[in-house]
Amino acid sequence: MDELEVRRDGKDAVLIVRLVAPVRLIRSATSRDLDVVTAQYDLIGVSAASLADRPVDRRVSSSGELPRVDLTDEAVGAKAQERKLTFRLTPGTRTRVRIGQDGRSIELVLVGLSFKMGPALPITAAPPAPVPATGLGAYRVVIHETTEASMELPAAVPKDVQNHDLNTAQRDVDGKPVYQFFLGPLRSQTEAASVLALVKARFPNARIDRVGVVDAPPPAQSPPDLPPAQAAASAPATQVTLVPSHQRMAQAREAWAQGDLNAAISALTDILDRPTNESSREAQALLGEAWVRQGNVERARREFELFLTLYPSGADSTRVMTLLAQLPAKVAAAPPNRSRGVPTTSAVVGSVGAYYFGGQSKVRSEEFKDSPLSGLPELVQNPTLSGVDQRLLSTNVDLNYRHRTAEDDVRFVFRDVHQANLMPGRADRNRLTALYVDYRSLTHGTAVRLGRQSPTGGGVMSRFDGVQASYAWRPKWKASVVAGVPVDALAQTKRDFYGASVDADALTENVGGSVYINHQRIDGYVDRQAFGFDLRYYKEGTFVSSNVDYDLALRTLNVLAVNGMWQQLDNDGHATVTVNALFDRRAQPLATLGNALFFSDPSGGLMPSRMDEALALRDLDTLRTNVRETTAFSTQALLGVTVPVNKHWQLGGDIRLTRVDAIRPVSVILPYGQPATGNVWGLGAQLIGSNLYSDRDTHVLTASLQRAPQAQPFDPADPLLATMTPTAIPGYTGVLLAYHNVSTIQGGWQIEPNVQFYRQTSTAGLRLTRIKPGMRVSWRFMKPAVVEASADYEITRTTSPSRSESANRFFYYLGTRYEF
Repeated sequence: MDELEVRRDGKDAVLIVRLVAPVRLIRSATSRDLDVVTAQYDLIGVSAASLADRPVDRRVSSSGELPRVDLTDEAVGAKAQERKLTFRLTPGTRTRVRIGQDGRSIELVLVGLSFKMGPALPITAAPPAPVPATGLGAYRVVIHETTEASMELPAAVPKDVQNHDLNTAQRDVDGKPVYQFFLGPLRSQTEAASVLALVKARFPNARIDRVGVVDAPPPAQSPPDLPPAQAAASAPATQVTLVPSHQRMAQAREAWAQGDLNAAISALTDILDRPTNESSREAQALLGEAWVRQGNVERARREFELFLTLYPSGADSTRVMTLLAQLPAKVAAAPPNRSRGVPTTSAVVGSVGAYYFGGQSKVRSEEFKDSPLSGLPELVQNPTLSGVDQRLLSTNVDLNYRHRTAEDDVRFVFRDVHQANLMPGRADRNRLTALYVDYRSLTHGTAVRLGRQSPTGGGVMSRFDGVQASYAWRPKWKASVVAGVPVDALAQTKRDFYGASVDADALTENVGGSVYINHQRIDGYVDRQAFGFDLRYYKEGTFVSSNVDYDLALRTLNVLAVNGMWQQLDNDGHATVTVNALFDRRAQPLATLGNALFFSDPSGGLMPSRMDEALALRDLDTLRTNVRETTAFSTQALLGVTVPVNKHWQLGGDIRLTRVDAIRPVSVILPYGQPATGNVWGLGAQLIGSNLYSDRDTHVLTASLQRAPQAQPFDPADPLLATMTPTAIPGYTGVLLAYHNVSTIQGGWQIEPNVQFYRQTSTAGLRLTRIKPGMRVSWRFMKPAVVEASADYEITRTTSPSRSESANRFFYYLGTRYEF
C-alpha cells in the first residue's frame, strides 16, 4: 500500500487504497456481520523482491458517520504478487469493493456514508427546502455542478465562507441526474451576494439560487367578497396566497413615487425573495437606489454588486455601474466568523513489528532477488523452499503522520525493514522503503513529494530518492515532473533520471489517460530514454487499462500491457459476475544500457562494473545492439470468471498462458542462464466459501492443471552461450490441489490452516510429488497489538528411472506488531 484517501461518490463514501503498481482485482467476500471485507488481487509488473515479506497495516480514524477502518495487506499463496486486502470496520457497515479509475488502486465503497469536503466530516444530500408560512424563501450559492456520480469539487472552498454549511443536492435535467454543491441555506439575498463575491474567483460558474415558494399566478377570477371571519374559515390552512410579482412591483413604484421608502423596500425585497420572475431585474436595481436614499451605503453597495453579477450587460447595468462608482469608499469588513469552518486535524498512524524466521530459506538466492532479473514469473513447478538453514530477525517500522487544514495537506511517511542475519558469515540488511514528505495545496492544485518513494507512473519503474511535483490546472487534468536517483545499486555505476507527464482523468466522460517521457543516465551516458502512454476506460462495472513503454535510445519495446475487468452489478451495486482479462508482455529485465554490464562479455572473464569498463570492450552502438539482442521478454495472458452460486459460495475459473524467452547466463546471479519455456498453459478452478459455520470464515479450494512443452535448448553457436550445454529441458504436466481457510474466533484469535498437494510428471519419466501442510495463527490480545506465528512443513519425493529421492523441509516464523 502506498497511501489512503477518502472521497465522496454521490451518497457514498469511498476509501481508496493506492498501491505501488497496476492491479488486477480478482474477487471479494464479506463476513455475515458486515465487519470484515477481503479483496484478493494481483500486482502487475512488479518483482517479488520489492514487496513486503510480512503483513502491512494501515488505519483510517473514525469521524462523524465514517467508521474507523483497519486494513491489512499481505501475500497469499506462494507468489508475493498475489495478495489480499482485509478491511475491518464497524459491524453492520454496508460495503462493496471495486477497482479504482487509475488502475493502481482498490476502492471500498461505504454505502450511504458521504462526507463533507475536508477531513472526514459527514454530509448528506439536502432535502428540498420547505415553503415557509410567510411566503418568504431562502437563498443558496451553487458553487459547482457535475453529472459525474463521483462528486468532487475542482477547488477547495475559500476559508472566508467556511462558516456556512456546504451541502449536496441532486436534480434531474432531461432525465439525467445533475449533482450540486451549494453553500446555504442563507438568510437573505445580501448575505448570498456576499458569499458569491468571495467564491467567484475559485468557482467562476457560481450563482445564487432562490429556494422558496413558487410565484403565484393571477387568479382566474376574483373570489366573492366574504366577511373576514368567514374568509379565514374558508381559506385552506396550508396555503398562502401571494400578490403576483407584477402587482407587487406596481406597489413598489407607487410607494417610491410617494416617498415611502420603507414600503418600497419591503415590496422590492418581497419580489427578490421569490424565484426569478419578470420583475426581478428592475427590483434589484431599484432596491439599491432605495438604500442610497435611506443613507445605507454598504447595503446599497451589496445590492448594486449583486445586480452586476446577475445582469452584467444592458443599459440598466451601465447605469448601476455608474451609481456604484459614485458611492463612498468601502469600509473594511470585520473578519468573518470561522468557528464553523473545516477544522485542522493531525494524526499519526502506523505500526512497529519484530519477526524471527527459522528453518529453511526460500529457493531463490538473495543475489537473484536483488538483481534486475527478480521480476521473472515464478511457475507452479518451482519449489518455494530449499535446504539452506535460516535464522533471521526482521524488525520493521511503518510511520505515517498527516496534518490537514482547509488550505493544504501535509504527510510524512517512514517505512523501514532491518534484517539481522544470525547465520555465521552472513551480513545484515536494511531496506528503507519510504522516507518522504508530501505537500498538497487544496486551493492552488499544486503538490510536491520529496524523499525516498515508490513509483507512481510516469515511466518511473523502481523506488528512487528524489522529488515529484505536479500542478492540476483544470479539474481532471494534471502536469507532473519527476527527478531522482534509483535506490537499487547497479554494480558500481551512478544513475539518475528526470521526466515529465501529463495526466487527464476525463478525456471523455469515461476515458482517461496519460503520456510521459523519462530520461535516465548511467555514468553520464543515456541509460534509458522512454516514451510511454496509458489509456484507461472506466464505467461502473467496467474497467480497461493499457500501457505502452518504448525506449527511444535503444529502439526497443519495454512494456505492452492490457488489463480489463467487467462486473455485472445488481441493484445495490454488488458484482454478480466478474470477468478478468490480462495480456502483459514486457522486457525481462527492463531494457537499459546498464544491462550491457551483465550480458556483454563473451570471454567468461570478470563482468565490467562501470560503463567505461564496458566501453573499453565495445563501442556504444555495439553495446546498445547487444542489449536489444540479449533482452528477453516474458508474456502472460489470462482470462478468468467468478460467479456467485449462492450467498455463501463463489465459483471461479481461469485459463493462463506464460512464456519466458531465454535468459543469458549472468555471473553469480544466473550462472547457467535459463532456456525459453515455450508456451506454458494453465487451467484453474476455485471454489470460494464464506460464513459457512461462523460470522467470519472464508474457504478457498483450488485446483489447477499446467502443461509445459519441452524447453528449447540454447544455440551452441552463440558465443555468449559457449559454456552452456545444448540439452533440451523436458516438458512436464503438473497438477496442484490446495485448500486455504481463514477463521476468526472469540478472544481475538484467527487461524489459517492450509494444505497443498502438487504432482508433476515430465516427458523424461521424472515424477515429483510434494505435500505441504501449513498453519498461521494470530492473536490480537489487545486492540492495537497482535502476535502471530506461521509454520509450513514440506514433504517432497522425486523418482525417475535412475533415482529415488525424498526430502523434508520446515519453515516458520514468530513475531508481534503494535499498531498505533
